[in-house]
Amino acid sequence: MFAAPSSSLSCSYHYPRHLQIYPSPSSLALIGFGRWPSHSAVTARAKFEKFDADNAQPPSPVATTDEAAAELRQELDEDSDLPSDLEGAIKQSGQASAAFITSGGMRAMVELLIPQLQFLDAEGAQGELWELSRIFLETLIEETGIQKVRAIFPDAGAAALLKYQWGDANFGFASLSDRRPVEKDDEVVVMLVPDYQMLEYVERIASQLSDDPPRPLIMWNPRLVSEDVGVGFNARKLRRNFLSTFTVAYSMRPLPSGAIFRCYPGLWKVFYDDVNRPNRYLLAKEQPSRPDATDIEQIFGTVSQKSEEAPSLFGKAMGMFNSLNRFMRAISR
Repeated sequence: MFAAPSSSLSCSYHYPRHLQIYPSPSSLALIGFGRWPSHSAVTARAKFEKFDADNAQPPSPVATTDEAAAELRQELDEDSDLPSDLEGAIKQSGQASAAFITSGGMRAMVELLIPQLQFLDAEGAQGELWELSRIFLETLIEETGIQKVRAIFPDAGAAALLKYQWGDANFGFASLSDRRPVEKDDEVVVMLVPDYQMLEYVERIASQLSDDPPRPLIMWNPRLVSEDVGVGFNARKLRRNFLSTFTVAYSMRPLPSGAIFRCYPGLWKVFYDDVNRPNRYLLAKEQPSRPDATDIEQIFGTVSQKSEEAPSLFGKAMGMFNSLNRFMRAISR
């Protein structure tokens, strides 16, 4: 498992992409944390072996500047921003959040819409989720140098258990339902997987942190959008207005034929599968705002016209459009 240097955002590093290779829900609980396939290590080794002084070969007399430039361009892959695995995405999200805070940002949101994190009810999955959240918290602290970070968990039971298990943690613990979840000396507050049923508590804490002195708030992988039909228009409007006060510092959403990605301070990017290189992406478009369903349909429609694999690519993309449309409709409620 690689570890990205902390001196700069990992969004700019070369990571081979294989985020679409996921374990099934039934196998997720059996996968221990830190055992993800280390394909990145193999790739990195192959890429940098040529700099080994002992094995270095003299330059070819026929090599030209143009050939060297072409080789360099080939290595600057369009999908170099994307993480190679789940842990890499977690670290990236911590670094992006740190960059947002150090630039003066106050409300950030991290979206990891990755299948591994969607199976919270599976046996053992929630324990792995909290282990991943700890990587995020420790990355955030390392990148910012802030010592007073408060982690707020969805319920008191999880907060108490993790406080006991993580006796050496360098951040504070609380739950959304605590009488005083935030202390006066807390410098940054992170809400971990807040649920839509606890939205009232989330808004109350956010309001408290806006008072003098204002302090940054990060929502890590929130689940504040409900598909319930019974949610009234006013409630949806209030929720939408509240979420609009947050900046998406990091978003990773794999799709059947591509991915949507944002890593602060970068732009939103839409990638599509590279048919000539398995498990790699090509950049289709980047823009300052989140791409909606119409944007995605136009982007993949344009790609399908240019690609020899148009029927296959577009067919896969249509399934993604329906899913994304449902997601966007839920957000707009």
